[in-house]
Amino acid sequence: MRGAIRAIVDKHKGERRQLLAMLREVQATFRHIPADAITFLAEDLDLPRVQVEGTATFYHFFSREHRGDVTVYLNTSAMSELSGGPEVAAAFEQEVGTRFGTTTADRSIGLYTTSCIGMSDQEPAALINDVPFTRLTPARVREIVAGLRAGKAVRDLVGPLGDGRNATPLIHAEVHNNIRHTGSVFFAPFTPGAALSQALEMASLEVIDGVKKSGLRGRGGAGFSTGQKWASCRATEGESRYVICNADEGEPGTFKDRVILTECAELMFEGMAVAGYAVEAKRGLLYLRGEYAYLVPHLEAVLQRMRDRHLLGKRILGTHFSFDIALRVGAGAYICGEESALIESAEGKRGTPRNRPPFPTVSGYRHRPTIVNNVETFGCAARIAEHGWQWFRAMGTAASAGVKLLSVSGDCERPGVYEVPWGTTVNDVLERCGAGATMCVQVGGPSRAYVPPSQFGRRIAYEDLDTGGAVTVFGQHRDLLQIVRNHMQFFANESCGFCVPCRAGNTLLLKALDKIRAGLGTTADLDAIEHLGAMVIKTSRCGLGQTSPNPLLSTLTHFRDTYLQVVRSDVDFISQFNLEAATAESIAVSGHAPVTEQA
Repeated sequence: MRGAIRAIVDKHKGERRQLLAMLREVQATFRHIPADAITFLAEDLDLPRVQVEGTATFYHFFSREHRGDVTVYLNTSAMSELSGGPEVAAAFEQEVGTRFGTTTADRSIGLYTTSCIGMSDQEPAALINDVPFTRLTPARVREIVAGLRAGKAVRDLVGPLGDGRNATPLIHAEVHNNIRHTGSVFFAPFTPGAALSQALEMASLEVIDGVKKSGLRGRGGAGFSTGQKWASCRATEGESRYVICNADEGEPGTFKDRVILTECAELMFEGMAVAGYAVEAKRGLLYLRGEYAYLVPHLEAVLQRMRDRHLLGKRILGTHFSFDIALRVGAGAYICGEESALIESAEGKRGTPRNRPPFPTVSGYRHRPTIVNNVETFGCAARIAEHGWQWFRAMGTAASAGVKLLSVSGDCERPGVYEVPWGTTVNDVLERCGAGATMCVQVGGPSRAYVPPSQFGRRIAYEDLDTGGAVTVFGQHRDLLQIVRNHMQFFANESCGFCVPCRAGNTLLLKALDKIRAGLGTTADLDAIEHLGAMVIKTSRCGLGQTSPNPLLSTLTHFRDTYLQVVRSDVDFISQFNLEAATAESIAVSGHAPVTEQA
């Protein structure tokens, strides 16, 4: 083992900030993170052992216990649960001969669950040794397990292949893009170099000014002015600056960045280079969520083609501007979608959000001025450089310029990616995707709004229904409280644990919901949920905790009758305490029953 660890460290030139990449290789090599590996990494990198162990135990895809030569991660998101996920899980357990959360005795196959893997339009889905398998059925599970038992490589079990670049040898995935509606930004023809050649003819401050005038705002969900962010970074003194693309697309129901990374990577990378020129940065990083690791060979090939065309590297297009991009791959942590947690992770540490201020534009990666923007944002920036800010500003609404990519999934005939102008109504989206009798539409993922039918005329825009991209349709036949529970379980699982309101508050909210679903809730419990939810929002440290109660609070606002149908209004409190169960062990040991007060 010592030699293997030394080889991994040497491969990454002993760079501490590459600890996450090293741990990924250790996990892939040994199928877990052995204690000795942590010790050796700490010694070779001259890091405290507790720091290496802290990083190794933070991420979902790392394990201290062996997870099998073949590791299955079945998605347990709401869409998977509603699309046959439980039946698929049962088939895996039957065929493999072990339960989820365990590995077979011979360590050949491990069965585990994970949060949304960005395949909500083709559920149920799973990752098997990082390879995505979509539209799973019990019959398909039997085929896969039989192939594994026969010694076939996981990659050889893929098929039929998906559309577009998914069918190329570098990706080789059965994933489908499902591009349903195109526009002039992402899926229109793009000539590599078109954006950079235009940007390099301007002064760097002119590029920033154009992005400001375009009205471009962050497409990841926060909606901050992209031009202002770039201007802040450029105005901050520093010996170096960095550009980071946030490709940690973890909000359940969102998958549009996956499609951009697959089909429009050149556009996104060129947008990063434009940003690098604007803020005078020489280095960029793409932080890719671990669930999309299967795209790494494809993305590396795109980067190399751009270098070969002098669109990256030294003296881009013959100018004095030099800029290059490297990849960083996560390991399964929703919190790393928060920009400061992402930076911590990119530096090889736990993905714990930083205190702010200072903001990343002042002190970000390596404590240098850094801009962090979403995959979609950089694609828009490239088009703005190519066509001019007026072209972009003419689309959308006064407060929401441009277009938005929507990840539409759920109870509809045509799930997939839709490029629409900001200002499009929920009704229009439902008509486009072929939705039928709809109970509600979740706009923006679990952390945002559950929109009732009476509000389907509302617009998807920053000034009305803001969204990072997810639009999930739930039909009238669905159990709303089951959906809410899935989402609250997600937030309870994904809390980084740093602050008490988020760590404990989400668990308490989940337990309160379980009490209600069990028929033991009262109207007082609804009031308590609203009070606790407001407290979690106000006192949590980062965006996860500040939005995590929304599944409960939004549905209590718009679907309160659903809760009132299952709670008791004739009593103030229903005890869940079972005296007999609580004293059973004591009675068995002592042979004496407790003395209870007689009425």
